[in-house]
This record gives sequence, C-alpha cells and structure tokens, in this order.
Amino acid sequence: MQWKEVQERFPNEWVVFEATKAYSQEGQRYIEEMAVIDSFGDSTKALKRYSELHKEDPNREYCFFHTSRSEVVARERYVGLRGPR
Repeated sequence: MQWKEVQERFPNEWVVFEATKAYSQEGQRYIEEMAVIDSFGDSTKALKRYSELHKEDPNREYCFFHTSRSEVVARERYVGLRGPR
C-alpha cells in the first residue's frame, strides 16, 4: 500500500506498519510501500505497539507515523558496536 492510500483509509490517525519497499539516501529513509498492521488515535498506543513488534522481530522494518504527514521519510538509524568505555 502506498502512503496516499493509507492516508485515505486512516485519516488523522497514527498507523503502525511494516515497510515493504524503501530506500536510503543521504541519511534519510524513504518508505514507498507499506503493510499497515494497526491504527490508533494517540501516539502512546502506537509507540507501544511498534515497540512490541520491534521486540518480537528486530530484523523487520517497522515504523509508525501520523497520517497528517505529507510523506513518509525518517532519519536513518545506524546500529553499531560501542568501543571500550
């Protein structure tokens, strides 16, 4: 599903989804297609659901956004090893 479709189906809601087609460019993650998992009226419930999903399977690309946003672009996160403290 593309973002425009998500906005039409879930107006003014927080949606939790899995990115099914995305690319990275200059430190940004552009999500082109997604599979919606849940929708919520408030951000705390969306964050909780996102956290549950991420904990279950951290290798999948889960996100949550409010449908009032014009596009689905996130800052890319880098995971690495820390050196000695």
